[in-house]
Amino acid sequence: MRISHGIWSAVFAALLSIAPLAAAADAASKDTLLLPDRVWTADGDAAHAGWVVLVHEGKVAAVGPADSIKAPANAERIALPGTTLTPGLIDLHSHLFLHPYNETLWNDQVLTEPQDYRTLEAAAHARATLLAGFTVLRDLGTEGAGFADVSIKRAIDEGLIPGPRMFVATRAIVATASYGPGPRGFRPDLDLPQGAQPVTGVDAAVAAVREQAARGADWIKLYADYRVGDHGETMPTLSPAEIKAIVDAAHQIGRPVAAHAASEAGVRNAVEAGVDTIEHGYGTDEATFRLMKQKGIAYEPTLTAVEATSEYFQHYVPGKSEPTPSMKQAEHAFRTALKVGVTIGNGSDVGVFAHGENWREPAMMVADGMTPVQALHAATNVAAHILRADGQFGRIAPGAFADMAAFAGDPSRDIQALQHPVFVMKDGVVYRQP
Repeated sequence: MRISHGIWSAVFAALLSIAPLAAAADAASKDTLLLPDRVWTADGDAAHAGWVVLVHEGKVAAVGPADSIKAPANAERIALPGTTLTPGLIDLHSHLFLHPYNETLWNDQVLTEPQDYRTLEAAAHARATLLAGFTVLRDLGTEGAGFADVSIKRAIDEGLIPGPRMFVATRAIVATASYGPGPRGFRPDLDLPQGAQPVTGVDAAVAAVREQAARGADWIKLYADYRVGDHGETMPTLSPAEIKAIVDAAHQIGRPVAAHAASEAGVRNAVEAGVDTIEHGYGTDEATFRLMKQKGIAYEPTLTAVEATSEYFQHYVPGKSEPTPSMKQAEHAFRTALKVGVTIGNGSDVGVFAHGENWREPAMMVADGMTPVQALHAATNVAAHILRADGQFGRIAPGAFADMAAFAGDPSRDIQALQHPVFVMKDGVVYRQP
């Protein structure tokens, strides 16, 4: 049984461990010279032995061989022996307001955990994520916690709590009576809190986009399909016209659109409507992946979510059991997208599994066919490109934000090294060091 004391301890630790705003600003203004064994910049595939990184006022000032970088005499020097320094990692599909379903089922989280409590949980989850070396998150829906992600983002930006840079989607948009809690399994006369914003018709769909954007959504998320078949099969929910209206309304006000879509029909509807990313896509066929590539639509495979739910509900044991049918389907879709050349970003659906274990998705991507370097790119510069933030983060390059992490070993050769963060910096502020 889950012990709530652990969450409170983590939250208090997060609040107590963060420096006051003035101290954080002072730390960011210092010159810092980072001295790892190797630097992997994301520009190219090789890690560079003997390179160092100079940080000034929260940004990368220089990177290159140690004898080519002239650091000020008063610069702080941080030795990171045995490590590879990489750009801070990015997870494009997270849910800070959820925790693993083997602790508390999704319905019970939405129906029994007060929003105030879930927000405190989210703060603890944000800290765990940052300390794991993930300095950017796209959080795709509060799952019944309203617009609380906007407050979490603000608290991080203002230095009240430690956490990654946040891109938030607030409530997400679903077809009426297609998402949970319900409509199956509960009394039909109950008016239950919902895990997303339900809409029927084009006008309601457009209104939801405008409301969510006005409340602070950076991205709009829609559910193109869900488990609404007679026997729980995944089938399209929002109509093509509703999806197109959401996409057009969002794009008109500068918000990109992420689509939850697991079935071939759901993915196809979302792709034809012009969404910007597809989440999950497990049933997608090769022709639709080719259309995604043609239209420049990125793919987040969320392989770890399938592995985690297989553990919880299908008795799968990692390293011992045969992969479940759902895992095999997800792997097939991933390998097809990789073969076709679709842009693949690192998106894990963390929250289904424990925050701070985001490394599992790049590891799964390698297990299912990527090289370690491809997976690192997916979690750095490729993910930054999907977020329309080229040059800001996702690379170690002069002018980029000083968002970096160092790992014991070399993840460009062995992706499992991502399990062992030694150092984390965001905006030039050190949050973890040896």
